[in-house]
Amino acid sequence: MLLTDTHTHLYYETDIEKRSALMQRCFENGISRLFLPNVDAASVAEVFDLTAAYPAHCFPMLGLHPCSVKNGWENILATIKNSANGHKIYAIGEIGIDLYWDKTTLKEQVTAFKQQIAWAKSLKLPIVIHCREAFNEVFEVLEGERDDDLRGIFHCFTGTLEQARKVIELGFYLGIGGVVTYKNAGLDKILPQIDVSHIVLETDSPYLTPVPYRGKPNESSYLIYVAQKVAELYQISLEQVADITTANSKQVFGI
Repeated sequence: MLLTDTHTHLYYETDIEKRSALMQRCFENGISRLFLPNVDAASVAEVFDLTAAYPAHCFPMLGLHPCSVKNGWENILATIKNSANGHKIYAIGEIGIDLYWDKTTLKEQVTAFKQQIAWAKSLKLPIVIHCREAFNEVFEVLEGERDDDLRGIFHCFTGTLEQARKVIELGFYLGIGGVVTYKNAGLDKILPQIDVSHIVLETDSPYLTPVPYRGKPNESSYLIYVAQKVAELYQISLEQVADITTANSKQVFGI
């Protein structure tokens, strides 16, 4: 069985022994493909450090997180872009719009989002979208950027069925994580109405920890609980979930 965590910040753990233990628990649960998004200029080195340590299992993505779009963000984004030189990256992300923490930077977030979509297109790469309380704003940008090169993942999808269908119609995959295991989150009602061919799995570790470890720090090995819940909802085997969602991740990232 081969599971893929399409979105994890496992690189936040910089202690070599603890990091090794995190990776070992992944392997024990069949999770041997991890895609790592940075969030700012400082985290780029951490991403590349982990991917260098586990080149067969960890794959870097680069972008400027919308919550990192502050004064001087243009220079930070330029630094991140320059960091890509000499490195193979597999997506631009995580990028997007976040109006949960700060609505005053919407204009700047939109500009940064559009610039990074252009960057992804120039490299023929997918984008990984962070969208929090900003679906309409994100979708307005995507509709304006829509073409054959626009593709990727809606990270941490927790929206409505209508929103899910709009994402799929645009050619994006839905990133399904620990929220699917939460009571009253609603994803358990929505997912069975969407074909499993449109989803990928993720943890967003150390955030959004699935049941039974909710309330504790998340880790990529807990992807197994997300996969088990998805298998239950679709009434298919865990192995089928692993096969389909990993195939979907390969379709997105090209590896």
